[in-house]
Amino acid sequence: MEGTGSYGAALTSFIRRHDTLVIEVSRPNRRLRRLNGKSDTLDAENAARAVLSRTATAIPKVTDGTAEMVRQLKVAYDTAVKARTAAMVTLKAMLVHAPDDVRASAEAKTPLALAHKFSRLRPSLLENTTDSIKHTLRSLSRRWISLDEEAGALNKMIYDLVQEAVPQLVESYGISTHTAAEILIVVGDNPERIKSEAALAKLAGISPIPASSGMTSGRYRINRGGHRQLNAAIYRAAIVRMRGHEPTKVYVARRTAEGKTKRDIVRCLKRYIIREVYRLLRYGPKVAEYAT
Repeated sequence: MEGTGSYGAALTSFIRRHDTLVIEVSRPNRRLRRLNGKSDTLDAENAARAVLSRTATAIPKVTDGTAEMVRQLKVAYDTAVKARTAAMVTLKAMLVHAPDDVRASAEAKTPLALAHKFSRLRPSLLENTTDSIKHTLRSLSRRWISLDEEAGALNKMIYDLVQEAVPQLVESYGISTHTAAEILIVVGDNPERIKSEAALAKLAGISPIPASSGMTSGRYRINRGGHRQLNAAIYRAAIVRMRGHEPTKVYVARRTAEGKTKRDIVRCLKRYIIREVYRLLRYGPKVAEYAT
């Protein structure tokens, strides 16, 4: 089946509930599609050929469990945070046009204090630009507060679901609730479909790709594919460990002495972290530290 994570998700879930194996098939090769044409019959034939030739072997994610709940809540949370940031940026931009006394009262205030202060404004009738800017600041402040409360409520829901589903990930150093949420979203409620740690690394775009030619040997480049949000989350975990995790600091010092650049070290750390994540998901919290 094609599109098991989007338009085909409901059909995939229905077929699974009737104890039928579902294999995920990628979009047909564009070159072959141009040569052979496109129709439902041809697409079905290409999907069948991909499965029979073992080109397509992926088991799709379960989309009716905790991981899907986290994904949906995180979409709402991310958009609320983005809109909250936009509201504060706009508020500060409009503050430039406010009277001197209003600007002076806003100095050295945090976004939260700023929003609560301006949300209590009581502008008079709309007669001049002073009244209009106060109305604008009050509107933007109340919008920011509403979005902040919405993001906080969604964050609490995500935290509870992650703690229930994968508490061992959150306990690992440098892996926050939202990092664990990204991992859970990618892995899904059926982590057994990912056969090895190398497969998870490739899925996250962390596995190095050979870049050798006739003039070089043993060279690798960074993988630009995979799930970019998960890749960014693992990168943040690596940076946190480089700053405050003693075994990681020792590892970084040793690799730096060997002549590795910071970019190479971060790439290696990301690979180690994704290996630890795989073991935590498959075997639980009783796994060895990756940096020894």
